[in-house]
Amino acid sequence: MNKKEKSFLLLSVIITITFGIGKNTNAMHIMEGYLPPAYCILWSALCIPFLFLGLISIKRTINEHRKTLLILAMVGAYCFTLSALKIPSVSGSSSHPTGTGLGAILFGPAVMSVVGIIVLLFQAILLAHGGLTTLGANTFSMAIAGPILSYIIYKVSLKAKIPKMIAIFLAASLGDLFTYCITSIQLALAYPSEVGGFMASLINFMSIFAITQIPLAIIEGILTVIVIMGLESYAKSELSELGYFNKGGIN
Repeated sequence: MNKKEKSFLLLSVIITITFGIGKNTNAMHIMEGYLPPAYCILWSALCIPFLFLGLISIKRTINEHRKTLLILAMVGAYCFTLSALKIPSVSGSSSHPTGTGLGAILFGPAVMSVVGIIVLLFQAILLAHGGLTTLGANTFSMAIAGPILSYIIYKVSLKAKIPKMIAIFLAASLGDLFTYCITSIQLALAYPSEVGGFMASLINFMSIFAITQIPLAIIEGILTVIVIMGLESYAKSELSELGYFNKGGIN
């Protein structure tokens, strides 16, 4: 990556962080204090092994692909910005893009668990978006479940000979939607309906989320394709180092 390309990527990081911090913060992921303590502990515990694997993956990336650190920083800023653009939806939560599909495609889902929890922590502290008690639940849905599905869809799509840009679109958009399926499960488990129990509550949460989240997922899929097209032009050597151009996707 030459000096001009590095400056372009650094400017992109600064712009995305600036826009992310400047947004209205009235809505939440799952907001502070909304989940019972037992569920907060449960979801936090489930995140631990994924975060451990993520730290190992990041250490390996730093050791083996040091030139790609700027792209990793940009992925974090991209995730921070998109997930800060929120539309009030279900009580106690909101609809917004996640931005995690991009990182899952480029670095794998393990890395995104660590990137995601950092993003969510900063949003909870700086933007009152989400919360510290609900950090585990939000991390599991947005930074673990969503990226895992995005990565699987991307790899399966490439093996099925689907064009790469369509594979990227499907991975980013469906990973976004899956995040909200998990969020709906989390809310339904914590607040089952008096009539119909968990399933009735789950259907209710998912139907409300679908109104705003489906178009947002489509937009995120398109935007992720555009960002990767830009990276292919300005950071080709770094993407090559990650194995992005290899047949079948990243290593």
